[in-house]
Amino acid sequence: MKESETSLINSFLDSLQHLSPHTRKGYQRDLKFFLEYCKDQRIKKWQAMDGHRVRGFVAWRHRQGAGGKSLQRNLSAIRVFYRYLIEQGAARQNPAQGILAPKTPRKLPRVLDADQATQLMLIDDQSPLAVRDRAMLELMYSSGLRLSELIQLDMNNLDLKDAVVTVLGKGKKTRTVPVGRHAIAALRKWFGIRQDLVRSEEAAVFVTQRGKRISPRAFQLRLKHWAIKQGIPGNVHPHMLRHSFASHLLESSGDLRAVQELLGHADISTTQIYTHLDFQHLARVYDAAHPRAHRKKA
Repeated sequence: MKESETSLINSFLDSLQHLSPHTRKGYQRDLKFFLEYCKDQRIKKWQAMDGHRVRGFVAWRHRQGAGGKSLQRNLSAIRVFYRYLIEQGAARQNPAQGILAPKTPRKLPRVLDADQATQLMLIDDQSPLAVRDRAMLELMYSSGLRLSELIQLDMNNLDLKDAVVTVLGKGKKTRTVPVGRHAIAALRKWFGIRQDLVRSEEAAVFVTQRGKRISPRAFQLRLKHWAIKQGIPGNVHPHMLRHSFASHLLESSGDLRAVQELLGHADISTTQIYTHLDFQHLARVYDAAHPRAHRKKA
């Protein structure tokens, strides 16, 4: 690759000053791989690149161990770079247009089983923080809330009489979801303590000992603390409670549309991942119960 050709990468990166340093660094990294491939293939001009060679680049990166997401990002950088080259008159077509990266297998989220979820909630500690923590955990699992939705809750978002909570989700969309009886009992107990910690103007449902809204990081640490103390194995994180809510609800009801509404997913394909979790449960039941599920050992 000639020096005049490689300098076009630098001028392209200089044109991205309106983007964040993190994004510019990503483009730089992706195009570095592309430049290495061009040198390896002895491609001397950007103009000489075509769709066949871009597919060769994808295969080359795949052999290096790049996964689907990395390859998608690489191709995106090449497309944007070639749009710049076309604007500058250094290329006539975008060879990466229409080239797709292999799909990344979707990892199934880890969930707690029903017994583990119950064990996590059985916090036998009457200190103010423990009462608050149990109320947070019960509500998150009861209603399938995201961490941000839980933290942002204000007192007027909860209606314990009607057993519902209204949350502000992604895209600033609100949804109202039911609250279970265990969560309601835990919240009532917490409210009896909360009033002694906050000033009248504090709207947050969950507050620290100083009466201020609890932070996401503080919740993560408290969840980790209780998971260890309650003997729950593995790395238990906030979203695991939401995953567990969805999986257990789908397992019992089989109503995918209802779970979609309760989770606040705009697209049902996002919710469908839980059908795979449900099938795993069914497969375990089948293996354990069906008389011909296992072949006899020779």
